[in-house]
Amino acid sequence: MSDQVPSRFSGGVDLSTLAAAAQAQQQAASQGAPGGPGVLAIDVTDATVQTEVLERSLDALVVVAFWADQVPESVQVRDTLQVLANEAGGAWVYARADVLQNQQLAAALQLQALPAVVALAQGRPLDLLQGPQSDQALRQWIGRVTQAAGIDVPQPVDPELANAENLLVEGNLDAAEAAYDKYLKNHPASGEAEAGIAQVRMLRRVGALPDNAVELADADPDNIDTALAAADIQLLSGQAEAAYARLIALVAKNFGEDRERVRKRLVELFTVAGADDPAVAKARRKLSSVLF
Repeated sequence: MSDQVPSRFSGGVDLSTLAAAAQAQQQAASQGAPGGPGVLAIDVTDATVQTEVLERSLDALVVVAFWADQVPESVQVRDTLQVLANEAGGAWVYARADVLQNQQLAAALQLQALPAVVALAQGRPLDLLQGPQSDQALRQWIGRVTQAAGIDVPQPVDPELANAENLLVEGNLDAAEAAYDKYLKNHPASGEAEAGIAQVRMLRRVGALPDNAVELADADPDNIDTALAAADIQLLSGQAEAAYARLIALVAKNFGEDRERVRKRLVELFTVAGADDPAVAKARRKLSSVLF
């Protein structure tokens, strides 16, 4: 996964029990169980590492951040992991170790740089991360570690995106588009915001279409305008594959500006559905074979 785990700690780790343990931890955390497995942050020392880290890791995923005041990057990583631990709601146990006060533990793990983060399961290191890390890199690493452990970590809901989605559900398309657009300007890589804007545009188009738009397109399959309208309705009614197939067939028949017009609409429909949709992946392959 990341930096190589020291060989002295290598060995098989059976992760099959961690998912159930994580669920119990989340329940304990939500109920505020004092001192239980739902504890979100533990300060460990060489003297307490056996009980606070190794024994806890026998039935839970434990993430230990090593830091020192003299290394600002390590303090930043320590604090970012605290945020991620809070978001996870007890799905994994977070521990912090000041290396100046815990030199034996750092030496045992053969740490070579700060910041350093170690994930442990069943008393053994599962993965090791060393050196400065961005917040996004830490989030991705935690995601990989929890996935490897079979732990389902709840994803935090962004209040701005939630507001935009609520406006969309309420049918306030202008306000929803404005909210998504504002979010996208501040988060240019947001697939959720791009999908929201594409959905707003599709809903506007569908609202102006006749009830028999699909029948009109079927009667005149070479007509681009009716085909685009029919594809919108089919996607909205759960017939995504039929919508994609209709437009891919038109891409294959046309050239120049007409082809590009259909291709752009098809890509917009892909955005509405989401890149992780299997039907989108399948349609993208078919589109590529037609274009190239």
